[in-house]
Formats: sequence, C-alpha cells, structure tokens
Amino acid sequence: MAADEFDPHGIVVDAAPGGLPLAAELRLSGAAEEVAPVPQVRRIALVAGELTLSALLCAAEHPRAVIVALHGAGTSAHYFDGRAHPDVSLLTLGARLGYTVLAIDRPGYPASAAEPAAGQSISRQARTIAAALHDFRAKHAVGQGFCLLGHSFGSAVAMTMAADPADCAVLGLDISGWGARFANSLTLDTVRLHWGALRLYPPGTFRSGVAMLGPVPPAEHAEAYSWTTRFADVAARIPVPVRFTFAEYEAMWRQDAEAVRELRAAFRSAPTVLVERQLGAGHNISLGWAARSYHLRSLGFFEECLTGRGAS
Repeated sequence: MAADEFDPHGIVVDAAPGGLPLAAELRLSGAAEEVAPVPQVRRIALVAGELTLSALLCAAEHPRAVIVALHGAGTSAHYFDGRAHPDVSLLTLGARLGYTVLAIDRPGYPASAAEPAAGQSISRQARTIAAALHDFRAKHAVGQGFCLLGHSFGSAVAMTMAADPADCAVLGLDISGWGARFANSLTLDTVRLHWGALRLYPPGTFRSGVAMLGPVPPAEHAEAYSWTTRFADVAARIPVPVRFTFAEYEAMWRQDAEAVRELRAAFRSAPTVLVERQLGAGHNISLGWAARSYHLRSLGFFEECLTGRGAS
C-alpha cells in the first residue's frame, strides 16, 4: 500500500512525517502557510468535585469542538505543548484550525499531585475528568462537543470515558502509545528506551521537556500492567469513531497483523475503527519531528467525526 493511501476500513497505513492527512478535508484555506500570531496557551483550573485539576488551554474564537488531550504516566499537560520547535505543539495547531484544545493534568499530577497521594484508578480518573469537563462547559464555548485524544496511560482513561460518551458528549476517540497486547519483549529496559533515537526529536526536546516530567502515582503502576485484561470489555462499549496510531519505533505494544485484527475486533459498537502507523516516530509522538503530521491526521479524523454529525 502506498504511503499516501488512507483506508476507510481501518487497515494499517503509513504516514510520513510532514504528510497531510487524507482522512478529511481540513478547512485550511491556506492557513498553514499564512503568517499569523501564535495562539495563546494559558493555564486554567477546573473544578472536579473535591479536586481541582490544572490544565493548559488554547482556545479558538468559535470552536468547532474541544479536543481534550490526556497525557501519559510520568508526564503532564505540557506533553501536548512541546516548545522545542514551533511545529510540535498540538494546542497551537488545533486552535489555528478552529479547535479549542484542552490538555488536562490528570488526577495525581501538578495541581492535584498531593491529593490523593496514591492517585486514582482509571475508572475514577474518567469520572473526575468528566466532572471537570462539566465545569469547563459551563464557562467556555465547546462547539459540537468533546473529542478525546489520549496518549499512553492517558489513553486508558480516554477509552473509559468514551465507553460512556453521553456523560460528556464525546464525538470521537484518538489514541496513541497504547494498545491491547504488550510486546513480548517488554521489559523495564524497553520501557526506558521507548523515546526512540535522538534523531526523532528536535534539538532541545529533552532540555525543554524536563519540566513536564514527574513521579507516577502508585495506583497507575498496577493498573498499567493489568490493562490488557480489561481492554476488550472497555472497547466493546465504545460507540463513537476510534483511531489508533502506533509509532514506527513503538516498543511497548504489539502492532503486527494479528494484534491489529484483535484490537479492531474488540470495538464491537464503534462505527469506525482506524489503525495507522506513524513513520519516523517513537512512543512520544507529540514531541518529535513527526508531531505535526500526527496532529494533522488527528484533526482530520476529528473533522470526520464532526461532519458525520452534520457539521457545516
């Protein structure tokens, strides 16, 4: 299959870094080439029951929808606002193309790092973030609703939220750095190396990225390794379009043909399940040179989710 092909039936396709998405017609109108002010990213607080969550917000003036981005274990919302190169930030790119992007520090990180000290389970995090989105919706325009974008452990939370989409008007689910079956060779050393080669990232990535790193709440350690026993049950209850992206140099998850077939088959209620591979990327796709390509394809997918609901 050619590198620029897109299979609507969810067959694995490759995306070269810098390639535009063919999944949908993004209404670019030349915006990608215009010199325009960089959208402002600001920190906000969201009330979620007894917890206050911190988040990064980059708002479009009239948003088509809100992309809710959930980071992986040991990182923070800054994962989606990489500063090593202007092309890396999902927040600013999304706002330029008409989407408000809300990157939330999950329970147990930054603002809520000390309470609860052990962190929350995946299910509890899903409920907490859903409550935070109710608070957000009361104060901000959300367009047609919320598009969930999860990375690594944040993907498990996003999937759990999408399994009950009526709770926060979920329109679609985009996943990276997560899967259904761990790689057979998964070891602690493999996990440490899942960034991939230095050449995959802009210079300065690791210096600027230090601020986003932090301890992993204890509750997440156990749940990460038990996830594969819960994947099928959660996936079967998700009724919205789903897209998975595996990095070319992903070391944690199986992405062979058999594993991909099993993954797609688990989403019994989803109208569409796409599985793609991002060339030139390591596990942390949104921080590397491939980030712009990946983010554009994510936005193309979410555009399809909106047009499927009659967006103009």
